[in-house]
Amino acid sequence: MLRIAATVVLASTFTFSFSAVAQVAPPVAPTRSRAAVFSGRLTDAATGQPLPGANVIFPDLKQGTATDADGRFSFANLPRGRFLMQVTSLGYNTINQTIDTGTSPVLDLKLTPAATEIGQVVVTGVSQATELRRSPVPTTVIDRTRLNQTSATNVIDAIAHTPGISQITTGAAISKPVVRGLGYNRVVTLNNGAKQEGQQWGDEHGIEIDEFSIDRAEIIKGPGSLLYGSDAMAGVINFLAPDPIAEGHITGSATANYQTNNQQQGYSLENAGNLNGFNWLVRGTRKVAGNYQNRYDGKVFNSGFNEWDANGYVGLNKSWG
Repeated sequence: MLRIAATVVLASTFTFSFSAVAQVAPPVAPTRSRAAVFSGRLTDAATGQPLPGANVIFPDLKQGTATDADGRFSFANLPRGRFLMQVTSLGYNTINQTIDTGTSPVLDLKLTPAATEIGQVVVTGVSQATELRRSPVPTTVIDRTRLNQTSATNVIDAIAHTPGISQITTGAAISKPVVRGLGYNRVVTLNNGAKQEGQQWGDEHGIEIDEFSIDRAEIIKGPGSLLYGSDAMAGVINFLAPDPIAEGHITGSATANYQTNNQQQGYSLENAGNLNGFNWLVRGTRKVAGNYQNRYDGKVFNSGFNEWDANGYVGLNKSWG
């Protein structure tokens, strides 16, 4: 009996010692002293002005922030070490730099402007301004340079050589646009965003727009009914006038062309300016032509025309509105 009792006492002692060891060795919790505080400021290298809204990113750490109105940024909980930092801002060159977050002082970075080519902006065919390459519908833009290189008898003739675009003509001065085989009231024609409604019903009515007054033409190929109504089944053609010129400038231009078949002569004079917030544009055009001729019937009588055009605008821009 005595030997059995001694064995029980030893077992109890061993169990108590094991429990004491388990309580003495708790896991070591990480301390906040390992985190690094990192900050800096971004400015324009040319002007020294702060750059608000710039992005500062650590790609390896999946952390980033944006600069405030004074161009400053900060990170409060970065691990210590050497990491790649990327700085981007619209219109400036990107900076990629390796940073030691534990020892680096407050950074003062200067960004240099980037010489980037901005894509042409189109406002037709979508609900807001967008770049041409991002337009969700097939879009073609014909600028003033291409229009000047085309000696056309009317504004539709000037764009008829564009792929997918053709015309129906009944004489030298009358042309109707055709987009992918559809024309007349299936094509919407806009003049600075306003519908041109006088050409789609009669065969002897053309587009009443002076081709010399057009700065560019935007052509949408495909249905545009949601934006321009049910008659935009084939597409939309938007003719846009030049934008107002810069403050303190006055410009003038003179344009002329001549065609040998019907001896058509076209003359156009323009004057525009912007002085002390008052801006204006005045243009006058005269076109005259005789009867044209073809190799089958010779002269087509009563096909000549005499056309006068005038357009312009005035505006006032002041601090009060």
